[in-house]
Amino acid sequence: MGCLLALLALISPRLVLFLLWIFSDVLSRAYGSWIIPLVGFFLLPWTTLTYAAFWDWGAGRHVTGVEWFFVVLAFLIDLGSYGFGRRAQVARA
Repeated sequence: MGCLLALLALISPRLVLFLLWIFSDVLSRAYGSWIIPLVGFFLLPWTTLTYAAFWDWGAGRHVTGVEWFFVVLAFLIDLGSYGFGRRAQVARA
């Protein structure tokens, strides 16, 4: 199941977040409230998914060490998607 979720995440991290919300309690364990995953779903899907994955599947139910590198990398990917989307929009005009 984990490999299938990883492959789906390459296509759409929002789809995987939705499936995790429906079929598991990973998001509720990683985040104390439903507001942060909801905002993350719309604004920072890669970051939300990466943090929840490392929280649940990492060592000891917390994000530590090199895991933070991947969370920051996911954050940069999210920010890059906004930057490249804006650049493409300007190029079309």
